[in-house]
Amino acid sequence: MATKVTSSVFVVGDNIDTDQIIPAQYLTLLPTIPEEYEKLGSYAMVGLPDELYPVRFINSANGKTDFKIVIAGKNFGCGSSREHAPIALGAAGVEVVVAESYARIFFRNSVATGELYPYESHERLIESAKTGDLAAVDLDADTLELNGTTYSLKPMGDVRPVVDAGGLFNYARQTGMISRRM
Repeated sequence: MATKVTSSVFVVGDNIDTDQIIPAQYLTLLPTIPEEYEKLGSYAMVGLPDELYPVRFINSANGKTDFKIVIAGKNFGCGSSREHAPIALGAAGVEVVVAESYARIFFRNSVATGELYPYESHERLIESAKTGDLAAVDLDADTLELNGTTYSLKPMGDVRPVVDAGGLFNYARQTGMISRRM
């Protein structure tokens, strides 16, 4: 498991909802089927308006994103409770989302699925970052290095081992909370 994620960032604004992350017409894809998991990732962020986000999130050559880190404003993942939203981001290749704040259900779904690390920032980073900037998130130090500045992130605490394990069920198996046979 990597303890540092270095990547170009994709920057989005406030109130990015789950319809923008993964539109409803793709919810018929079953993430438990490998081919459909990959396809789900190829549709991540297609609901973002082109006029506000001219840089495409998904690389059309390989159906994945070139951005392992997403930087967002307030209330990221608002809208419906679909667990497909963090799964689509993870399937696309996102490893970390750093947001000013999250919709509670999106944060919980990110942890429960183990698809990505949902960090909260103390500062409004979307004012100083632009899509394509290089950043590094240190999971052990809870920091984001961006444009020559190191920002402290709110520690994930007890949530981190659950994401490290690959989600709630894997964590429960690894810690003996449930039988490994399930």
